Amino acid sequence: MSDFDGIIPGNLFAALPTPSDGEAFEAILRCRNVRLERIVSSDRPEPTLYDQAADEWVCLLQGEAELRVEGQAMCLKPGDHCFIPAHTPHGVVRTSADPPCIWLAVHIERHSG
Repeated sequence: MSDFDGIIPGNLFAALPTPSDGEAFEAILRCRNVRLERIVSSDRPEPTLYDQAADEWVCLLQGEAELRVEGQAMCLKPGDHCFIPAHTPHGVVRTSADPPCIWLAVHIERHSG
């Protein structure tokens, strides 16, 4: 039993997956219309252009990366974050190998009605 009365603590830097290419996604929490993910990138990002139905806020916790959001490059260092509105085309262009990129992503689903 933990000191958190049933809440299980975690560590974003522990037990990192090592994807050979692309990214590894791990769900951390889902609560109503919000989903948190830890993302670990390989140094070979897939050329995927995302167009998601949810708003997304991402923060780079470790490593260096380049995103392309609506055709514009964004170079990110640890602590940098950005908000990506739903249906905004975006993708990962470049990621560092050492250290690997670790991201925290917050997805916010829009309610209909």
